[in-house]
Amino acid sequence: MIRAYASRIHDPTSCQPLVLYKQMLFDDITPDSITLPFVLKHCVSRVDEFVGRSVHAHVVKFGFHSDVFVQNSLIGLYSQCGSVGIARKVFDEMSNQDIVSWNSMVIGCLRNGELNMALELFRRMKRRNIITWNSIITGFVQGGRPKEALEFFYEMQISGDDMVSPDKMTIASVISACACLGAVDQGKWVHDYLNRSGMECDMVIATALVDMYGKCGSDSRALDVFKAMKNKDVLAWTAMVSAFALNGNGREAFELFLDMEEAGVRPNAVTFTALLSACAHSGLIEIGRRCFDVMRRAYHIEPQVQHYACMVDILGRAGLFDEAEGLIRSMAMEPDVFVWGALLGGCQMHRNFQLGEKVARYLIALEPLNHAFYVNLCDIYAKAGRFDHVKEIRALMKEKGIEKTVPGCSMIEVDGVVHEFSVRGTPQVLMTEIKSVLTSLSDEMGRRVNMSPSLE
Repeated sequence: MIRAYASRIHDPTSCQPLVLYKQMLFDDITPDSITLPFVLKHCVSRVDEFVGRSVHAHVVKFGFHSDVFVQNSLIGLYSQCGSVGIARKVFDEMSNQDIVSWNSMVIGCLRNGELNMALELFRRMKRRNIITWNSIITGFVQGGRPKEALEFFYEMQISGDDMVSPDKMTIASVISACACLGAVDQGKWVHDYLNRSGMECDMVIATALVDMYGKCGSDSRALDVFKAMKNKDVLAWTAMVSAFALNGNGREAFELFLDMEEAGVRPNAVTFTALLSACAHSGLIEIGRRCFDVMRRAYHIEPQVQHYACMVDILGRAGLFDEAEGLIRSMAMEPDVFVWGALLGGCQMHRNFQLGEKVARYLIALEPLNHAFYVNLCDIYAKAGRFDHVKEIRALMKEKGIEKTVPGCSMIEVDGVVHEFSVRGTPQVLMTEIKSVLTSLSDEMGRRVNMSPSLE
């Protein structure tokens, strides 16, 4: 009888495994160690922790709490439902953890933003496979720690873990890390590694390369990769449009958009965001208006808040404040801080202090704890010569305890090495070298001043 129920529960076409499982229990048939993982897997697909906990109780009741397959399923359930602490407790209580157990726990931590816990588990692993390496690299890229992701990639190559070699997923994630860091030299190295390895440069990897070169300021290399792609989908076209946009080449972005239309590839909302951004950075007002109109009229894509923000940015940079305000009033949704921020940027650029003050104070009302809006308002008052108001705003910030929560940080790649500079501190070796260069520049400037002919 259990085989009859089990086969129906295991059937991937079955849409009622929980109903069958309940009927199985009602008929007083004890589930086995094969049935329970399938039931838990269904709970994962539904992200149903409540029912999953009930099944966990049955796991204990029927004596399968020491079965590695069942325990791995429980880790997957709790991780998927966001209960990493419970998943970790299940993991720690396992007497026989296999590589699936370790990978499931690491992946669960990464998906829930517990990067430090994932790293601690990763370092404790005695054996790793390609899933382990891909998970830790991808997780750290997506978790905002791309520099460490690159370090994992280099460590992977010398680790000798069962002769694990990078695959397409590894390469795509590493390219994304280089894009985040602006590390073009390391990106070129990964590109060369891809060519040397004989690995196929498929659509995903090629698109990632276009994106990486664009973000690293080399849109010419991005274009070379783009042109070499045989079949370009909307993501590839959009990546190339974005590459032109990021580097201020608005006309090239628009011409590429026309080529995209001619090729019969339908643009999406992200394409138009990139295109409008390109117009903003290049001051292409008429083209921006045309693109905004084409998006709605020809492609029936309703503008979202990011499209309005780009359009307001275009108009604000051109000093067309009446039109920008009219566009904001016409929005079907509530304008967010990015829309108002774009208008504020235009006000600061064109010294429209009256409107700028109004927008800045409105932004402060929207997000009263955001230090950036107070700083912008101070900047407006300072440029307008209203220094009493500057003191007033700074006193208000001090009274409310408003300060910059995330320290400023910048990175630069020198000879393939990414260096980070932050108010939190910089390696002493770098500071020593920087001070030495600054001293030399200062001495040289002093020498040239002394050599200059007297104006008397």
